[in-house]
Amino acid sequence: MKIIILAMLFTTGFSTMAFPQQKKENLKVPAAVEKSFQKNHPNLKAKWEKEADKYEAGFKQNGTKTSELYTLTGALEETEVEIQIHQLPSPVSKYIAQQKLGNIKEAAKITKADGSVLYEAEVKSGDALFDAKGNFIKIQKD
Repeated sequence: MKIIILAMLFTTGFSTMAFPQQKKENLKVPAAVEKSFQKNHPNLKAKWEKEADKYEAGFKQNGTKTSELYTLTGALEETEVEIQIHQLPSPVSKYIAQQKLGNIKEAAKITKADGSVLYEAEVKSGDALFDAKGNFIKIQKD
């Protein structure tokens, strides 16, 4: 009896651990979203994730880690491109140091569909967002 219970626990634990990976691989991206992505990036493949009611395409473009966020109808909402930490506006580093948010792990430039720009600095407590001039907006928890 103990062996059966242990086998059931092992099987349940294993399938629970494997499920999130399987879910990502089997993500069904709406045709409108896939069509928009392919129009913008012919012959590129993306790793897709669902973010609330939107779809995020992760890919490398010219060797740079990039992601794009699409609505269900295929409208591009924003493009996020990884940048070097020293490419952040200088007020960003100053703010993070003054507020003791810790070291910046990664940085990104986010361009919204309307052309507005935000900067993102990944710190210990989440993603700190700044406007184009480096003024603090908020911290998003992952």
